[in-house]
Amino acid sequence: MIVYMRAKQKQDQLKNKITSVTGMLDEVILGASVINILGYHKLYIENYRGILEYTSCLIRIQTKQTQIRVVGKKLKIEYYTNLEMKITGDICSIEFCK
Repeated sequence: MIVYMRAKQKQDQLKNKITSVTGMLDEVILGASVINILGYHKLYIENYRGILEYTSCLIRIQTKQTQIRVVGKKLKIEYYTNLEMKITGDICSIEFCK
């Protein structure tokens, strides 16, 4: 387990060096999620792994690093692809949970 953790740390350090040297966006190299919010009625999420829960009041999304909880009313996933999803409705809050 310790060997795996050290290898993972070295891999993360290398990725961070590459992003700083090349000037590439962290999102591209590290696979971080990108969230765009338009007002409080539209939300776009890029680089997600899956949909964990989907109701009209709560949508939970798993990303590489965390969970995103979208809370509101009349929430709807307008579309989703392997790369991006669009959520609409009356968005009250967006939470990040580990």
